[in-house]
Amino acid sequence: MTFLTWVIFIVAALLEVGGDAAIRRGLRGGGLLFILMGFVVLGSYGMVVNAVKWDFSKLLGVYVAFFSFVSVLCGRYIFKESIPSSTWIGLAVIIVGGLIIQFGRR
Repeated sequence: MTFLTWVIFIVAALLEVGGDAAIRRGLRGGGLLFILMGFVVLGSYGMVVNAVKWDFSKLLGVYVAFFSFVSVLCGRYIFKESIPSSTWIGLAVIIVGGLIIQFGRR
């Protein structure tokens, strides 16, 4: 993975977390504006993540592992959630899957 790919994945993950958070807030009393903002941000995520010129299955397979890591960290440190050990174990399994997709035979 190149430096640019990492930057794209980071930006895409932040957009995806932000869009999901906006929709969540809108559905929990924040109103329609938050929901609409979430749709726009999630659409932006789709544009950004697809800037990586990989096969679709590899792109999203590896990105999902990266996004899972970012989302658990955001849940823990931004939303102050208590993350159970089962989530950390599941995250490790997802990351191993992403590594297999990234570095497996072609």
